[in-house]
Amino acid sequence: MSSRPAPLIPPRLRAFLVRVPFLVPIVRFLRRGPLARDRNLTITLSVLSLVVGGLAARVSLEWFSPSLLILITLVGGLQLRLRSLAKLLAAVAVALGYIAITLGVGRVGLGLMVTIGFTTVLAVLMARTRGKLGVQGLRGDAMLLELRDRLKSQGELPPLPKDWGGKVVLKQAGGSSFGGDFLVSMRDGDNLEIALVDVSGKGVDAGTRALLLSGTFGGLLGSVGDFLPACNAYLHRQRGDEGFVTAVHVRINLATGAYTITSAGHPPVVKLDAGSGGWQVATAKGVVLGVVPDLHCEPDNGVLRKGDALLLYTDGLIEQPGRDIDAGLDRLLGEAERLLPSGFRDGARALVNSMASGHNDDCALVLIWRP
Repeated sequence: MSSRPAPLIPPRLRAFLVRVPFLVPIVRFLRRGPLARDRNLTITLSVLSLVVGGLAARVSLEWFSPSLLILITLVGGLQLRLRSLAKLLAAVAVALGYIAITLGVGRVGLGLMVTIGFTTVLAVLMARTRGKLGVQGLRGDAMLLELRDRLKSQGELPPLPKDWGGKVVLKQAGGSSFGGDFLVSMRDGDNLEIALVDVSGKGVDAGTRALLLSGTFGGLLGSVGDFLPACNAYLHRQRGDEGFVTAVHVRINLATGAYTITSAGHPPVVKLDAGSGGWQVATAKGVVLGVVPDLHCEPDNGVLRKGDALLLYTDGLIEQPGRDIDAGLDRLLGEAERLLPSGFRDGARALVNSMASGHNDDCALVLIWRP
């Protein structure tokens, strides 16, 4: 049984309006249509602009300063559609014109006129940007924050058994919340799968594409047997020229410690061998994703024993302008030998901070170990 829609006018308000019939169509007009809020705010701000102009010209320029029109214009730029903003700006222009005609242009001041003009341009730019997004008010910023939180939560490792440890460190260029490096992971029983992906570019420029690919790669992880070939097929079908994508995929059996590493143009994974105390570079190889229709990967297999660890990272951690990438890898291993023995969990953050100092690039590090 369908429920009856809510009345257009609340009962108490309707009882009052019966006594003043001519107000009924006005209230219905203000509440009608999907853009009622935008229309009502336009009317309110326009009337407020005209009132400020009239009071400034006729009552007191000190108490009702024309600078109040700056705040009204900013509110309109943040909340109104572009077409509604144009109506508000017309009302602001009328108010300014009335003040200038009544009191003289000199009383308004050239500096205030320039400030209002600059605010008008800023408000139009904000309204145009929100118009392209198709959202009203500050909803666009809220959507970005929600996407950032989703990407951050997706980049966290799933809960691991007590005899395993893991740490993820993501550091985006310029302190941005978005970047081109992201992690997707999943655990199904004793099977743990991790994929570290690096999208070309850095900071916010690469963040939008990373947001799209993180959802796609997250859906493929654990759903297909050959993860990287499936990602490659998806990117190859896009036929876009948006730069390259590299990735490394690790599948670990948490019961036995057996692992398989596959790579697609990504910097090599390194393994800490607790027996020898040294770091070993994995031999997994593959072409950058999306370049060839059929991706062939050379996997690397091994077993993580007690005290062993796997270190996954992106090229932002070892690449520096004017320096060879092998030198960057040697420096990474040297810093790892110095910092990680004091504790994997705290040492991972210290390792990223040490390697990322002196250059501005997206950096990501994933450390998996058996205590």
